[in-house]
Formats: sequence, structure tokens, C-alpha cells
Amino acid sequence: MATLNNDYVRIPRFYAGRSVLITGATGFIGKVLVERLLTTCPDIKKLCLLMRTKKENQPEERLQQLKDSPIFSDLRHRDPRQMDKLCIIPGNMLQPKLGISNKYLVDLQEVSIVFHSAATVKFNEDLRRAIEMNVLSVMRLLAICDNLPNIQAFVYVSTAYSNAELPEIEEKVYSLSTPIEQLLALVKDNTIDSKDLMKYITPKPNTYTFTKAMAEYAVQQHRTRRYPVAIFRPTIVISSHRNPFPGWIENLNGPVGVVAAVSTGLLHVVRCDGSKQADLLPVDIAVDTLIAVAWETVICKWTTIKVYNCSMSENLTTWAELQQAINYYTREYPHTNLFWYPFLYLVRNRFAYKILELLLQTIPLYILEYAMRVLGVKKEQNLILADRKFHHMNTALKFFVLREWRFKNENVRNLRKRLHTSDTKLFNIEPRAVNWDDHYRHFVCGVRKYLLKQNDDDLPQAKLRLRRAYILHNFVNIIFLVLFLHVLLEKKQRENIKNNIIILLTVCKALIDRFAKLSHTIFRRL
Repeated sequence: MATLNNDYVRIPRFYAGRSVLITGATGFIGKVLVERLLTTCPDIKKLCLLMRTKKENQPEERLQQLKDSPIFSDLRHRDPRQMDKLCIIPGNMLQPKLGISNKYLVDLQEVSIVFHSAATVKFNEDLRRAIEMNVLSVMRLLAICDNLPNIQAFVYVSTAYSNAELPEIEEKVYSLSTPIEQLLALVKDNTIDSKDLMKYITPKPNTYTFTKAMAEYAVQQHRTRRYPVAIFRPTIVISSHRNPFPGWIENLNGPVGVVAAVSTGLLHVVRCDGSKQADLLPVDIAVDTLIAVAWETVICKWTTIKVYNCSMSENLTTWAELQQAINYYTREYPHTNLFWYPFLYLVRNRFAYKILELLLQTIPLYILEYAMRVLGVKKEQNLILADRKFHHMNTALKFFVLREWRFKNENVRNLRKRLHTSDTKLFNIEPRAVNWDDHYRHFVCGVRKYLLKQNDDDLPQAKLRLRRAYILHNFVNIIFLVLFLHVLLEKKQRENIKNNIIILLTVCKALIDRFAKLSHTIFRRL
């Protein structure tokens, strides 16, 4: 194991010879963490991955699926022996001692760094299950770490929104409005209805942020530890900036789900304040910072819990800029099986959002679903269910896209200053290095490639379909405009014939201009 002589021990050298335990390794952040450790720290000894049986897939099968992931394609080609450093620790976060047998507890004796990133990320998960997954699992893991002879750091991956009811978030653990012992007792009391439990999450927006705040407090209150602990809080994690390659993405949470739904032409309106700042954090910046956090935690041997708010505060974007990029790049890199021409509106007003959601999304999707049923057209998804999912997604996201926060991140800034020049070149931790237009292009392309499974070779065919969708979209718009104006003109005719003629002439000019523009666009694209 590397000897720590001073603050300038290089990060790869620091991790050389170490065994690391990672929970949540099959998740989005966890998978990138595994790839980055194997790539940037080639002399690391072993990565122990806690895995459970899932959907009848045994941990051994899940480990092989992890190794086969596209995220490791470059690593498999460049140095396939690195993949042999992955070993499984069968377990279950919902069981006592995490379901780890004594045999595998022995395998953890060499572990010196623990990254705990496993969690349920469903915003409105049942509170009992959310506490089991996000709180009790942390307490159980800490109890195991207390008995590991070589442990030197425990890093808990939380969220920057664990205290989202506050406009300014400091790098500290906040107190709970209800004692944690009382909350845990209430959860164990099966006589209390789940709906009655929900009153305790106020003023938190959902069970996810509530249980993350609980977990942070549980970490702080853990009294028997003899090793330094850090809490890592990333903001909204999206596709990678550079590593393992630009645009890598593997979940549909938050803005990613919006990009995917707009790309297919199904989602058209989101309730959001476009002027608000969006703290979107590329996953590789988050993970590289996380790796450095563990390094600093051991180097500095913190006696108190150190909290790191990992934010893009020095290089923020806005939701309107994301919307513009989505509208542009989903048309530059279209889906091959478009349901409709891709476009997205952001609407802050609740009433206006409801109207537009009904007119631009719900009614068209219902009509299209029933039309395809009558015609016997086969489709991959039920469009009515898709509409309901979009509604639930909007409901879950609105708290976060109608507000903005100020995240104090002095600890992260100081961490960046501490790194040696060679480490800053190897680890991507600088927010100002992100060019948002380039990143959004890779973001949309990444969603298209890794989530929607679209092939770049199909782009010519996809663009041809996009042109047809564009013509149909504008044709339908004109039909509805004519019908609307017909009704309007009939009403005006009864009031004022002169105004009727003026409006008619104005409409005719608008229609002529519209058709001229449409024809020009069609011929230019063909």
C-alpha cells in the first residue's frame, strides 16, 4: 500500500495496492466510478462490489453483465486484465449486516476505502422502503466498517438536494425536524399507515430528499467510528463530459428522461421556469471529484465529518438553454421511429401548462393510440401509458425546475487547489472546462445512442422521416389555425363586417407567408 508522506501524493499512487469497497456499482454513478478507478489508477489492487440477486440474476451473472457494459469497451481493448480486479460481495442492503456472509466479510479485511452510493433514487418511493434502502443500509454498512482493520475512509454519496427546502445549501449536515430515533420507530410500527407517515417529510419535497437528509444525519451521529468520513453531494448528474467518452449516459432520471421523450416526438411541454439556473453536473466531473474526495479524506484525516457540495456553480447553464439545445439537436440527430416532429415548450404558469399539455400532448397521444389500434399498427409502447408517465415525471420534477439554489462549495474548491498539476490533467474536476453547447450536443447524441439504441448509420433514413414529420406537423398546424379562425370570423361577422374583412386579409397573408416558408424549407432540405 502506498505510503502517505505529504499532501502531494499523486492520486494514482495513493490508490496503488489498495482494496476498495463500492456499493451501487451497477448504478449510473457507481459504474462510472468503477471505470474511472480502473482507468486512472491502474495499480489499484481490487474493487469489491456489493451485489444482490436481481430479477433472478445471481450476483455472478450481474458481475459479468457489468464487465460486458459498453462503458468498459476501451478498457477491455487497452488493458483487459484490469477487469479481473472486480470481485463480488453477495449481499442485500435490506438485510441485517447487508446480507453478507462471514465468508465474504473475511474478503473485506483488506479494504481501506469505502464508497457507499447504493440507494433508491425514486422521488416518491414508499417511505418505509426508502428508509430501509437509504438510511438503514448506511447504518448497517458503517457497523461493518467499524470492524474492518485497514479502513481509512468512508465516503457517503448523498445529493445536493437533501435540504432542498433551503435556498442556500452550506457544506454541513443539517439537523432533522424530528429525531431520527423517532422516525425509525415510526417506520417499524406496522400499525401506522404509509400515508400518515408522509406528513413527517414536510418541508422536504419527496421521500428521496428526506431519506438522504436522514442518512447524512445518521452518518454524523455514528459514534463508534475510528476512521474519517466524508459526505459527497452532487447536483443533477447528467451525461459525461469527456470520460469514458463524451455523452455516456445510462439512466432516464431527470433531464435525461425529458431528452429521450422529446427525441421520440412524444413529450412536448414541461412545466419549468426557463430563466432559472440549472446545476447540471457531468457524471465524470462528479466521479473524478468523488475519487479525489476519498484521497483528501485519508490525507487530511478529518476529525469531523467533511461535506462536499459538488456543483457547477462557476459555470451554470439555464433550463431555457437546455430547451433550445434539445429542440435543435433532436432534429440534427433524429430518432428513426419518430411518433411526431420533436419540439419542446417550457411553461411556468400552471394553468397555461395544463392547457398546453392537454392540446399538444394528451389529446394527440390518445388519438394516435386509438388510431393505431384500429389500423392494427404494431408499436413498442402504449401511448396512453406514456402520457401518464410524462405527467408523473412533470409532477416529480416541477419542484426542482421552478426554483434555483446556491450551493456553497468551498471544500470542493479547496480540494481542486490541493491537487497536483498531473492529477488535474488526469482527473476532470474543473466545471469551467465545459462548453455547454458542445456538451448538449454530446448529451442528446448520448441519449440517442446509449438509451434509445439508435445507430449512426441510420441517420439519413431518420432525417428523411423527420422531413415528413415536419410537413405533417405544419399541415396539422395550418388546419387547426384555419378552423380556429373560421370560428373566430363567424363570431366577428355578427359584430362587425369591416373587421371581418381586415382579419380575413391578414389571415390570407399569414397563410401565404406560412406556405412560402414551408415550401422553401422543404425544397432546401430535399
